[in-house]
Amino acid sequence: MGKSKVHQTAKEYSRGIIGGLLFSLPLLYTMEVWWTGFIAFPEKLMGCIVFTFLILLGYNKHVGVREDQSTADLFRESVEEIGLAFVVTFLFLLLINKIGLTMSFREIAGKVILESMIVAIGISVGTEQLGQEDKVGNEKKKKKEGSTTQMLVLALCGAVLVSSSVAPTEEILIIAIASTPVHLLLMVLLSLLLCTMILGYIDFKNTSHEEADLKRTWNLVVISYLSALLVSFIMLWFFDRIEGYGPGIIVAQVIVLGVPAALGASAGRLIIGR
Repeated sequence: MGKSKVHQTAKEYSRGIIGGLLFSLPLLYTMEVWWTGFIAFPEKLMGCIVFTFLILLGYNKHVGVREDQSTADLFRESVEEIGLAFVVTFLFLLLINKIGLTMSFREIAGKVILESMIVAIGISVGTEQLGQEDKVGNEKKKKKEGSTTQMLVLALCGAVLVSSSVAPTEEILIIAIASTPVHLLLMVLLSLLLCTMILGYIDFKNTSHEEADLKRTWNLVVISYLSALLVSFIMLWFFDRIEGYGPGIIVAQVIVLGVPAALGASAGRLIIGR
């Protein structure tokens, strides 16, 4: 029973993290948000935290899936979501080389605080809204798994929907140039991990209701990530981000854009509502 509780808690945290990234990733890639966090006064950052906390309290109270929560539970859950958002944002900004240990505490804190408030709202939505529906609803909504062609189409559509907001921006090129091979390798691993979590572990709506099949899950992960890389390359070409750059910079840009594209590709059924 204890093991089951830990397993369920892990799934809730995983859904929250995916939700936070799914709804906020474009802003995590945006230069204007980095700069605003860097120059913001402490009072403004504190006001941002308080405002976000109040939004989370309201959301968890009126939209949350657990109706019997006490006020203390609502406070605890909202604090947990902001705390998790701080960790996720810090690690992601570290991954894309937008914060570093050589920077001042004020610069790191400003960027992390501002970005994490957006992530926190995504985490709340992901935790409460993106899980499997109740058992009765699941019985009514069981569907046959789609064909490989259907999965490919949904993956391509999802990748376009999520990555399109950042594909035209200069930030993709800036991150690609600043990224070392280690950063790029970690981005590839993160993309594959996100695909695996969404498709085979955390029970998102419109994903499989059956016991996970390792071979099928791996096939879906491969389809999703290859679709993400293909969409990334096409969109970079469309927005003139390919011509004039060497193979190394092109590959780096594809990998960088591949993170949000992979998120969208693997969550295609969720986004499109199949």
